[in-house]
Amino acid sequence: MSEQVKLEMFTADLDSELELQYSQEGVRAGFPSPAQDYTTEAIDLNKELVHHPSSTFYARCVGDSMKDSGIDDGDLLIIDKSLEPGEGDIVVAFIDGEFTLKRIHLDQTHNCLMLMPSNPDYQPIKVTEENHFIIWGIVTYNIKRQKF
Repeated sequence: MSEQVKLEMFTADLDSELELQYSQEGVRAGFPSPAQDYTTEAIDLNKELVHHPSSTFYARCVGDSMKDSGIDDGDLLIIDKSLEPGEGDIVVAFIDGEFTLKRIHLDQTHNCLMLMPSNPDYQPIKVTEENHFIIWGIVTYNIKRQKF
């Protein structure tokens, strides 16, 4: 196995509501617009990010095999177990007793499923019939751990 990913799993608690201030017009990263009014509305991140509450989990990424896809060590992932996986999806897979975070690739030439890292330091994982394999869930959002 190329890499074992340690995932801290958390269930989505949607019983609580926490409305945060939200600027509907966004925040400009260039020159500020003098005509832009400062208006705020409220947003609840549970309602915004969790579409299937009973099948959604949070996990913290530990490792760097997906860094070139923008998923870094310490990022918080939102994972939906109810979605059907497809080509190019980033998934949490369970293979031969270990969790791994990879991108799905259907290799038509060799008629097999590949789990692709997004870091050249790691090798793809070829899934065969001999593997004990399930796709545990699909990553729907990545919340960055920003270092300032």
